Amino acid sequence: MGKTQSIRAQEGESQAMEPSSHERILQAGRDLFSEDGYENTTTSAIARRAGTSESQLIKHFGSKEGLLEGIFDRAWQRMAQGVRHVQEAPMPPLEKLRALTELMIVALESDKQLRTLMLLEGRRIRKHGHMVMMTSGFQQVLKVIDGLLQELQGAGRLRPDLHPQAVRSALVGAFEGLLRDQLLAERASFPASYDGAELRAAFKAVLECFLVEPE
Repeated sequence: MGKTQSIRAQEGESQAMEPSSHERILQAGRDLFSEDGYENTTTSAIARRAGTSESQLIKHFGSKEGLLEGIFDRAWQRMAQGVRHVQEAPMPPLEKLRALTELMIVALESDKQLRTLMLLEGRRIRKHGHMVMMTSGFQQVLKVIDGLLQELQGAGRLRPDLHPQAVRSALVGAFEGLLRDQLLAERASFPASYDGAELRAAFKAVLECFLVEPE
């Protein structure tokens, strides 16, 4: 291979390694939404951080709301394999529910940007009360939880006076609340000084409130 061909090949490899405008916009949105908040971040600021134009943001995501949804969709896609593994594991439904909870806690503990976005920006009411972020990945996890709770009900392990979906709402609310308050303690001196082990113990106690001992 001649010198010119070698240089061109190296340039081609370098270009192939560079992230696309789609990926740069996703990362810029992640950075700015978690640093400054969704409402305080403009599409022009995202485009500048990504080294591209606002028209590219609109082309790939449609709007700022679409970008936030794209960030959440990417996160749920990355967790999907772990969720499937839990579903397919040869474990009782209660152990699957506990494993799913641990999967989610670990995912959020290991990605501080995602934790901030999901707990402070996810499912907030926007557009004068007409939009709540409900991504397909989040809805799929809810279906998995509902299925496990129905299995527990069928096995006589769930309190018979409680609707499984009401239990799911209570569990999701407790899960999000524990993690959100812990995050606020880090960012805004909120009174929530418990650590990860204490968070897990509290959630376990909440879950056990809805269970009955097998006969």
